[in-house]
Amino acid sequence: MITLGVNTVLFGGFDLRSALEHIKWAGYDAAEIAAIQGMCEHLCLDTWKRDAADLKALVEDLQLPLTAMEEAALDEERLLRAFEAGAEIGIPVVNVGPGGQMNNEDDLKRSIDLLARMSAQAESFGVTLCVKAHVGAAIWNTPTTLAAMAQITSPAFGIDMDPSHIHRAGEVPKEALKQVISRVRHVHIRDCAGPGPSPGTPELQACGRGEIDLMGYCRVMTDAGYEGPVNLEVIGAAEYPLSRCAIIAAESYGYLNACLRTCGGR
Repeated sequence: MITLGVNTVLFGGFDLRSALEHIKWAGYDAAEIAAIQGMCEHLCLDTWKRDAADLKALVEDLQLPLTAMEEAALDEERLLRAFEAGAEIGIPVVNVGPGGQMNNEDDLKRSIDLLARMSAQAESFGVTLCVKAHVGAAIWNTPTTLAAMAQITSPAFGIDMDPSHIHRAGEVPKEALKQVISRVRHVHIRDCAGPGPSPGTPELQACGRGEIDLMGYCRVMTDAGYEGPVNLEVIGAAEYPLSRCAIIAAESYGYLNACLRTCGGR
């Protein structure tokens, strides 16, 4: 069964307990914890050893496992802390962006080389490092994603497939997903209204509100036998009241759960 969760960045204006409680109440199975420096640090990698016991107790109390962590930056020092924290707390996937600039071959090579090196480190900790194509960055579309897949052989490397970035790259997300699904180990999911450059306001990132064929996307996942985590990632809501964030989470759960049930993924 595909596991549905929410990245806590949606609730970036609130404490972690509030975030996880509202994710649980919306019906989700799990959560992804944000460790994004300068944006949302529900997991602070500088203090994780001090905080680990309380975090594990909170997860146990709410019966809401953490299926992933978004560290975001392709930074060696922070990633090593993220891998160590993930291994200790029980977070199996660490998600990053690729860094670099779009259409820059030198940046693409640097990004792939660093991802290969850090995937080997992730393997030693027993966690998986995932990268997503990110509009504007070195890995930004299906061809650059395939280049990374071809050159990184570690079993601890995976693709985090985010349909909103692929949509803004001018591709059809469900068709792109078919090409990379063999290495997909995590899915960041949200909708997108228009070609970008941003995914739209938080409301328009709610699943079912935008232009992406998320039903078709879910069908590709289930037809391929994907059983990894799918986490809603909505950005830009840091100033929203708690109720508004919860509505976005709940609306998206209803839509995604219906799609996946229709496709046989739940």
